[in-house]
Formats: sequence, C-alpha cells, structure tokens
Amino acid sequence: MAFEYKTTRRVEFSETDMAGIMHFSNFFRFMETAEHGFYRTLGFSVVLKGFDPPLGFPRVHVECDFKKPVRFEDLVEIHLLVSEKKTKALSYLFRFRNLSVTPHEEVARGMVTVVCVAHRFDGRMAAVAIPEEISGKIEVAPEELLHP
Repeated sequence: MAFEYKTTRRVEFSETDMAGIMHFSNFFRFMETAEHGFYRTLGFSVVLKGFDPPLGFPRVHVECDFKKPVRFEDLVEIHLLVSEKKTKALSYLFRFRNLSVTPHEEVARGMVTVVCVAHRFDGRMAAVAIPEEISGKIEVAPEELLHP
C-alpha cells in the first residue's frame, strides 16, 4: 500500500508574476500534478471511466501556506503524503521544497481533500465509497512523516 509520492517541477516563466515570483495559484497546479502522479503509480487515473457510472475525485477543500518565494527556473520538489483516509474521501498534505538553493528549503505547505463521486448520466454528482480496488492500495502516512 502507498502513502506518499514525490515529483519535481521547474518553475516556468509563464508561472511567475510581475515580481518574478511564482504566482500563488500555481502551487495548486503543482499539487494536482503530484496527486495525478500518485494515482498513476497505483495504476489508475483521476478520471475513472472504467466504472459504471464513471467516478472522479473533485476537490472539496484546498489550502496553502507560503513560507518563501520560488522564482523562474527554480526546481521545486512536491511531496504528497496521505494524511487521512475515509470511506468516501482522501486528504493529502503537500510539502514544497526549493531544490535550487543550498540547503534545500521548505517554501510552502498545502492540503487537499477530495471526495470520490459518481458522475450520473443526468449530469449530477453523488459521493460514493472509494472502490476497494483503489482504497486497498492507499494508506495513511505514518505520524512521524506527517508531523516530523
């Protein structure tokens, strides 16, 4: 079972603001990159078309605290940790580290909660239990990783 995933992204020029700092909204995109990568390592996608009706994982809560800026061409590590697992929902803690400075430093910390939903044929969504073939692959990270 898996509880963490790490990936890196380089800050692109288009992701910066007029001060040359990565715009805050891009931290949420980076979180999504890590989340989708985590799912792929488990053998599935964020959009689960193989179920009837199709399933998905929309966000119901997001937050991010910023500690230090990152700039164009900085290499950022995104570390996803599963912080909570419920029947219908998953929560993730994200730690961002700037790998372009020595020593590497944490620059932000985020949280995302997603709920498994069925996409009904009439366009409505309804929360449903996370299928066992997915839930069985995911566990909550050890406490010492969540709160070092």
